Amino acid sequence: MEVLLLAAQWGLEHLPFEDFIIKIKTAGFDGVDTWMPEDAGERKRFIKLLQQYQLPIVSHQHQAKGNDINEFCRSFEYYLNLSLECNPILINSHSGRDYFTIDEQLKVIDTAQEFSVKNNIRVVHETHRGRLGYSPYNAKELFALRPNMKVTADLSHWVCVTESYLEHSQDIINETILRAEHIHARVGHPEGPQVPDPRVAEWQPATNKFMEWWMQIINHKRNTGAELLTITPEFGPPPYMSTLPSSGKPIADQFEINCYMKDLIRAAIA
Repeated sequence: MEVLLLAAQWGLEHLPFEDFIIKIKTAGFDGVDTWMPEDAGERKRFIKLLQQYQLPIVSHQHQAKGNDINEFCRSFEYYLNLSLECNPILINSHSGRDYFTIDEQLKVIDTAQEFSVKNNIRVVHETHRGRLGYSPYNAKELFALRPNMKVTADLSHWVCVTESYLEHSQDIINETILRAEHIHARVGHPEGPQVPDPRVAEWQPATNKFMEWWMQIINHKRNTGAELLTITPEFGPPPYMSTLPSSGKPIADQFEINCYMKDLIRAAIA
């Protein structure tokens, strides 16, 4: 099985896109995980650069708007279509709202599934705060009602939401491993979605726990004959990253940490 380690553009949006591509290719990333520009001209240049540098992409849908379910689903379909234009490996989606009813959440999942079948593209729902699947217990309910639902495993959010390392949710973790099509490799902790620095000793237990979960997903995909798995080290900029109170400066270099996570995962699967 091929494992592609992708670079998140989040936190590096200030760079011209070609400079970003050169930076991540030089650092040894295999592709990119980002969202499509909304401006048509920028989108055309974006796609041309992806083709020029032969860069695989997981496109990211996070922009859908609307507090009403029908309004949200119309916006959701629009942004799914936008995400499709760059010929992605899959579409990673921030889907729905945590305050939608279960029936409304199911409507979002069904909208994604219909789009997926129609366009022959995987749409996977990120386990993210504020969205459907925001907690392991909400996800468990959705999993039971939608057996075909696939996810991007970003377990840092569940650790934060439950204020635990999911010790009481092993059955849900096991089900998530079976449904994961993409991984956002960020290490969280019970009081936040991102540890200050996974390289330091005090955060090694947390990093080891997340590595254990990620390796379970990787091994499951291998054992079931999957040809490809995508993983994005996704430590974010402030306010995800802690800052120094005196200056407001980030306490570590985001890109260095994501490179460290890339190399850690690559060594583990070698």
